[in-house]
Amino acid sequence: MDQLQPLRELVVEMTNVIANQLTKTELILISGRLLKKLIAKDDWLPAEYAIHHSDHYCQYLLHCDPLERFSVVSFVWGKGQSTPIHNHQTWGVVGVLSGIEESTLFKRDNETGKLTQGDTVTLRAGEIDEFSPKIGDIHEVKNALTNGTSISIHIYGANIGKVKRQTFDRETGKSSDFISGYNSEKIPNLWNY
Repeated sequence: MDQLQPLRELVVEMTNVIANQLTKTELILISGRLLKKLIAKDDWLPAEYAIHHSDHYCQYLLHCDPLERFSVVSFVWGKGQSTPIHNHQTWGVVGVLSGIEESTLFKRDNETGKLTQGDTVTLRAGEIDEFSPKIGDIHEVKNALTNGTSISIHIYGANIGKVKRQTFDRETGKSSDFISGYNSEKIPNLWNY
């Protein structure tokens, strides 16, 4: 078996799932099962998509559906690194491949814009979480390891690197638009046997 076979299988299965025009709830559920299978082992991710940067977390595109119906991304977190409070504008599932991540949830009042902090979810290797604008998708994520790197794999219901999203000020709730892009310059060749 070649190294990328598990990722290739996920991409093929996700392409078939997306083609069935399921509800968002069904997509999240099935994507979660597929992601859980993918992250059950951590030997398939090529080294170049697992490199952390000393100043910030990295977001590497592993695959984007040609119609941008879904994307698969690896996030690599150096010790103590975190995101700003942000949203996604699409559904998604996240699974930890190695290390430990903490995601602190927030709700935003539609009238005042103020944020209310919710629960913090801790994910360890092999565990998954889900989000969508309907069930809640505003959070702050951080590497819970103080002495190592954490890696998570994300499946989004869009090409997340080009979706206009928002970050939120913790105190005021004021939003600022951003487009994340990707840290990778190329994607893995899934079809090179």
